[in-house]
Amino acid sequence: MTPSGPLPDAAPLFPLSAVAHQPDLTLALSLLAVSPALGGLLIRGDRGAAKSTSARALAALLPAHAEGLPADGDGAAPFVNLPLGAGEERVVGTLDLDAALRGEARLKPGLIAQAHGGVLYIDEVNLLPDHLVDVLLDAAAMGVHRVERDGLSVTAPARFALVGSMNPEEGSLRPQFLDRFGLCVDVQAPTAPGERAEIVRRRLAFDADPAVFVRAWAGAEAALHARLDAARGRLAHVTVPDVLLIRIADHAAAAGVRSLRADLVLYRAACALAALEGRLSVTAADVDRAAPLVLTHRRVPHAPDLPPPPPPPNEPPPEPPAGPPGDAPDGEPLPEAGNEPPHTPDAPDGGDHLPPAGDPPGEVFAPAPAHVFLPLPGGARGAGDAGRPRVTGSRPDANPASLALPDSLRAALTRAGLSGEAGPDRSGLTRADLRAPILAPQEGRRVLFVADASGSVGASGRMGAVKGALLDALGGQGHADRMALITFRGVGAALLLDWTADAHAAARAVEAAPTGGRTPLTQALRLARVTLDAERGAQLVLFTDGRANVPTQPGADPWAEALGAARALHGVPALVVDTEAGRVRLGRAAQLARAMGADLAPLHLPEHHPDPSLNPSSLETP
Repeated sequence: MTPSGPLPDAAPLFPLSAVAHQPDLTLALSLLAVSPALGGLLIRGDRGAAKSTSARALAALLPAHAEGLPADGDGAAPFVNLPLGAGEERVVGTLDLDAALRGEARLKPGLIAQAHGGVLYIDEVNLLPDHLVDVLLDAAAMGVHRVERDGLSVTAPARFALVGSMNPEEGSLRPQFLDRFGLCVDVQAPTAPGERAEIVRRRLAFDADPAVFVRAWAGAEAALHARLDAARGRLAHVTVPDVLLIRIADHAAAAGVRSLRADLVLYRAACALAALEGRLSVTAADVDRAAPLVLTHRRVPHAPDLPPPPPPPNEPPPEPPAGPPGDAPDGEPLPEAGNEPPHTPDAPDGGDHLPPAGDPPGEVFAPAPAHVFLPLPGGARGAGDAGRPRVTGSRPDANPASLALPDSLRAALTRAGLSGEAGPDRSGLTRADLRAPILAPQEGRRVLFVADASGSVGASGRMGAVKGALLDALGGQGHADRMALITFRGVGAALLLDWTADAHAAARAVEAAPTGGRTPLTQALRLARVTLDAERGAQLVLFTDGRANVPTQPGADPWAEALGAARALHGVPALVVDTEAGRVRLGRAAQLARAMGADLAPLHLPEHHPDPSLNPSSLETP
């Protein structure tokens, strides 16, 4: 099991001042050391990018003694490494069984209490159960840890720097958890040969003789320690000019962030940066420098890249480029009223308005900036399902990692009754009565998205909305969820993205998907059947207007073939999203949904979302 807590005789740690060519990472760690109230730091990147090395080095730069704790002999802030397999009892604390057997109600402290005044580090935080991530983020943000379990209620200070690291290829965190990490840094090994050589040179020197290496960097480390100490003392006196609140809001709005937590964290990060730089007033440059650390992980998947910082308040904004009258801002001519191509119900090709010869060149449509609220199939999965594991029973365990308290008490009372013992002094709890809970295994959800990218969807002007809905749904997947993507256009369908847990890779695939051509719906449904057969229990989300016009056999009816392929998917938890638009509608998406036994939802952009806190990719069925 991974050790946790401070180790008095541990080997020297690699100094943070010696971490080379990772300026954003060292800056973010320094800001967290100045102001742990930022809410923690998430480090994303490939293996070998100094994530855990830098996190361990942070503890040496924190104040030696936290309020409420006795001074340690070694004068070091604690560094607690949270094991990936740790249960809730070990993290938050639980009933002290030895004291309980003596008749005392006492809490056995967990890892959060051990980390007070130091660093709580979680490697592969994206693989940690969601309810533990929630508990840790709450404690890090509030500086207070409340434990109410097993009949005990305890409140204790919990001021620690929370650092989580993850490899995005192994899955992502849910958006609501990403938002609650104050800062985020994407790290990767540098590509310049000289920089890589310098990193290797320092690492080899440290491995050869850690004590000598640490002494060589003692001066730089002491200077950094003094700088952070001075910044912590200065932080409470830092002020922010009121005009910079607009600049902070501009950064958050440009990143498409709806949560006001981003504005508050950016405010605090700018204050910490000013204190770190030795100033008592925040400048526009502080806001601009801190913005990427605060907003990178909060950006909606289809938002544009973070723009250049806005001009300082005393400079006028640049004039927008002039364009011909009637043009849209991006240079595309605005559509004229009444020029929408009519949908012909009797068209032999199913209603696609395309040139008669060949497929038009594929276009990449930018997704709509508005959010599309998509109810996925399979029933609701709310915070409760993403939280505590479900208890299915209990088993005898004289030294349980977690305690099934009601079953343990029931066992004690049953034993006393069967033995004829009576009275409170004879029916006490013993270790032979203890029971450990049996937890149901938790599996991630698997969702196959099948998107119509044909000309009929593009001609209707709804491809941006389709991609926006896809990106919203992909962004709502949890760290254990996997997804795949099929698109169909032209004469066939393709598995554009095989099963993956990387939401960023899925978003890139959606954004790059070309559109145009005819509608090979039958081919897409058959490919979906094959893909779902390889992933038992997976769910299906189909985006289509149902205007099939590519037969699989010469002379066959494409629509009849599509209905047959849809019936072959009956029994699969599915949702059909109707992308049909225009004055005349055929309603074929509804017929497909009936053939599949699927739910049906229209693709629309609501003017007002009823509740901004709702997850757009919740599994509630309409």
